[in-house]
Amino acid sequence: MTPSSQITQANKLIFLGLLLFFFGLIIGLFVHNMTNARMALSAHLEGVMNGIFLMVLGLIWDRVILPIKWLKVAFGLVLFGTFANLAAVLLAAITGFGKMMPLAGGTAGTPLMDGIISCLLISLSLAMLAVCMIILIGLYKRLNATNKL
Repeated sequence: MTPSSQITQANKLIFLGLLLFFFGLIIGLFVHNMTNARMALSAHLEGVMNGIFLMVLGLIWDRVILPIKWLKVAFGLVLFGTFANLAAVLLAAITGFGKMMPLAGGTAGTPLMDGIISCLLISLSLAMLAVCMIILIGLYKRLNATNKL
């Protein structure tokens, strides 16, 4: 990847991270208006924490040494994972459903709604695990490259 396109990705991560952080703050204003207030608080925290994660990732993005293909994969997966996380928990807060999240008060709902929430939760979990592995490899390569100097 050319340095300019990696910088462009880094800037997008920072921007989208701040946007996600903002969404989390807005959700925090409406916690008590949702069907499941505990889940709404979780959605608020997911937006804020995932927004911070994207901003931090944007700040270290230029330190990751990976082929173009893997940077693009990581970029797409991290955006999907962070925004799907907010969407799944917000959907559960609005509907009160979310049998995969019983600690936050999620209950079994319609098969369609539970299916959507569960699919989002499972796919975003796999996406975020993959992102962490890819970025760790890229940072490890950077560490090895600097140790050889």
